[in-house]
Amino acid sequence: MGIRRYAMLAAVALASVSVSGVPASAEDVTISVWSLDRDIQPAPNLIKDFNALNTGIKVEYRQIQFDDVVSEAMRAFSTGQAPDIIAVDNPEHALFASRGAFLDLTDMIAKSDVVKVENYFPGPLASTMWDGKNYGIPKATNTIALYYNKDMFRAKGLDPDKPPRTWDDLVGAARKLTDPSANVYGLAFSAKANEEGTFQFLPWAQMAGASYENINADGAVKALDTWKTIIDEKLASPDTLTRSQWDSTGTFNSGNAAMAISGPWELDRMIAEAKFDWGVALLPVPQEGAERSSAMGDFNWAIFASTQHPQEAFKVLEYFVSQDNRMFKDFGQLPARSDIAIPETGEPKKDAALKVFIEQLKYAKPRGPHPEWPKISKAIQDAIQAALTGQVSSKEALDQAAEKIKAVLG
Repeated sequence: MGIRRYAMLAAVALASVSVSGVPASAEDVTISVWSLDRDIQPAPNLIKDFNALNTGIKVEYRQIQFDDVVSEAMRAFSTGQAPDIIAVDNPEHALFASRGAFLDLTDMIAKSDVVKVENYFPGPLASTMWDGKNYGIPKATNTIALYYNKDMFRAKGLDPDKPPRTWDDLVGAARKLTDPSANVYGLAFSAKANEEGTFQFLPWAQMAGASYENINADGAVKALDTWKTIIDEKLASPDTLTRSQWDSTGTFNSGNAAMAISGPWELDRMIAEAKFDWGVALLPVPQEGAERSSAMGDFNWAIFASTQHPQEAFKVLEYFVSQDNRMFKDFGQLPARSDIAIPETGEPKKDAALKVFIEQLKYAKPRGPHPEWPKISKAIQDAIQAALTGQVSSKEALDQAAEKIKAVLG
């Protein structure tokens, strides 16, 4: 997603981060950074800008692939070949921190004039924590909310200015909006048997008072029962169990779903593809007044414990943080900080949607944090699939998941 502009802000950078501007020399300290970011994304561009400042620290960049991050980074750490800095998916952060692979940044952050923990949304910040200490800095963030087709709402007698607020509202609206004769489903979302399914389901459980540690609580059972109602009544497509969030949103964009649960990464595609009036609302809650929650995605920065240059590596991270006001403007990514205003884009639908996503971020929670998150997530995914395919009841499926998770937690 995003705006593909690139701006050189060396003067601003010099004023905003405490690194000394000295000519580059053979004595420069070299800091290596690994990230998934491509040439139009933050890391390589921020590194290019930093290197242009000639601070006495030279940063070298390597792009890695998503599927290789955990295995390659852990192998590099165990063999003494880890980079100084890495960007990791937030659910994987605790895996590294709990094994001593990441440097404890608590004291550095406390002394920093640039990194202020109070500026971050609670969810992204929590994902960097382990055992009460801070092992990273949020890089960017995202979340999910409810997209809805206002034209379809009007056509079915629903108020386009009053999107569903509760689960009952959502199911009721989906029933009115579903139109098999027109190949229109009421709702599109992803219940896929991978991290996307957990990403979308966990907020429902959390809003109903459950968590991964008590995933079979009554509220979580009600949440999964609600998903099952939506699938059983064909208010969502049967391939909801196999389709990604991207594919599900494509169904909405094409006019074959009246609502969709997805994230801000879809906004540019929505603007280009959706030929109808649409809006975004906060995720519906179990009942009025219930606790809100939402999923939380994107990556964190961390410094490997094996670095030979911890102070210099932290200065690089301070520079990255000093450029957080560019995350959306230049790269189309949401900063993980509540103190940075998102600039107007000039596209009314997108600007209105972004306000909702920023509000939703106040309630976003990390997956975990726990070093065995993949195993925990797999148990939840299996429960979703078992219940929605009718193999067992929601209660039985979540009871089984709870037993698996209990074994992981020890």
